[in-house]
Amino acid sequence: MDAIVTAGGIPQPNDPLYAYAKGESKAMIDVAGKPMIQWVLDALSDAKNVDNVVVVGLSPKSSVTCKKPMHFISNQGRMLANIVAGVEKVRELNRKANYVLIVSSDIPALKSEHVDWLVETAMQTKDDIYYGVCPSEVMETRFPGSKRTYTPLKDMKVCGADINIAHVRMASEHLEIWENLISKRKNPFAQATAMGFGTSFLYATGQLTLEDAVERVTKRIGITGRAIVWEQAEPCMDVDKPHQLELLREDLEHQVAASARQAPEVAKAKTVKAAPKKKTVAKKAAPAKKAPAKKSKPAASPKKAMIKQRAK
Repeated sequence: MDAIVTAGGIPQPNDPLYAYAKGESKAMIDVAGKPMIQWVLDALSDAKNVDNVVVVGLSPKSSVTCKKPMHFISNQGRMLANIVAGVEKVRELNRKANYVLIVSSDIPALKSEHVDWLVETAMQTKDDIYYGVCPSEVMETRFPGSKRTYTPLKDMKVCGADINIAHVRMASEHLEIWENLISKRKNPFAQATAMGFGTSFLYATGQLTLEDAVERVTKRIGITGRAIVWEQAEPCMDVDKPHQLELLREDLEHQVAASARQAPEVAKAKTVKAAPKKKTVAKKAAPAKKAPAKKSKPAASPKKAMIKQRAK
């Protein structure tokens, strides 16, 4: 499956991250020694279920790298337009592509195993869209004080994931609805209202479950879909505010330091394992000492034997 990485956001003066971005793309803000997006590209590099990577919003001059074939598209101005352009590039690369991964560049804690798990879990069915959510207790256990935007449902409180899967035809269907929902992504009640009075009423009165929400939204749009409930917080921990940036910087710096400490031990273990065993030269056994030969008594002469016989 091909992945689209959205990296078109440039923080403006009223954005909390403006001072960190310094007029450049948010994706290039430093996190533990490398651009935020590079952590995401590293995860996609090592994911066995990813083929091509399309980066929307940056150019090759950004110097970001990926082990998978990587293609760049310029910023289209709006998030939905960037996603649509990314899907068009994927279809240009592979006319047989049915699904795409849509990945935000601001989830630097993402790991390759998260990517592979999502692809393998989603592709057990053939729905139009797979949208991930993370329960608040999972997020707060892994990242205490993250202050994510949570949607309070009847059965759980969740925040949205920043890596999802969609069928390629979603880039050409229901675009007005998608634009409306994306523009309200930080306001759960506004999103519920966009789905109709019934949905907003259930949400406002605390009666809307996750299953109800999925059923109502997909029916309203005219598609099929599944909610992917994450048991890991990393794919859902994005960077929107300075405290979230600092939280992830500290977390990833600890990971880098831990890897550096382990590296010499791993190298030493490999060296010991690879070292050839010393050949043991067998010592030649000392020759066995011969036991001294017993002196045999001389045989009696015939004359003596005859005298002895006569005496008897």
